[in-house]
Amino acid sequence: MQIQELGHVVLYVTDLERMADFYRDTLGFTEVVRQWPTALFSGGRTHHELLLIEVGGAPRSPARAHEMRPGLYHIGFKIGDGPAAAKAAYEELHKKGVLIVGTADHQVTHSIYVLDPDGNELELYADVRDDWRRDPNAIMTPVKPLRF
Repeated sequence: MQIQELGHVVLYVTDLERMADFYRDTLGFTEVVRQWPTALFSGGRTHHELLLIEVGGAPRSPARAHEMRPGLYHIGFKIGDGPAAAKAAYEELHKKGVLIVGTADHQVTHSIYVLDPDGNELELYADVRDDWRRDPNAIMTPVKPLRF
């Protein structure tokens, strides 16, 4: 057996409507179907890349969302290519009042880190170089600050 690609991510969420609206309206995911207690989203690559399942409860505290502890750290979503794509996304997120918890110039990507309404951290990134295809060590280049 060999894994061919990351197929999808499933998140248990506190409020299906609020979370599905965020992923559709704020991040621009295409909603495939919403039928309580689930909502499915796809970027078109496969039947679904994201599945939300409402379980109730309380969202994670934004102050604790970035703690280093075992478990999921963040989910990365590619939002385009080039520095202009990252800058445009940053400006759009800022206008929409999304909590931006960080940015990073990974030198192969420009990344914006945000929290969804349940406090899950998301990396929204634009590819800016593809030399990692020839040299996998390129992804280990030291991270630099990214300022818009």
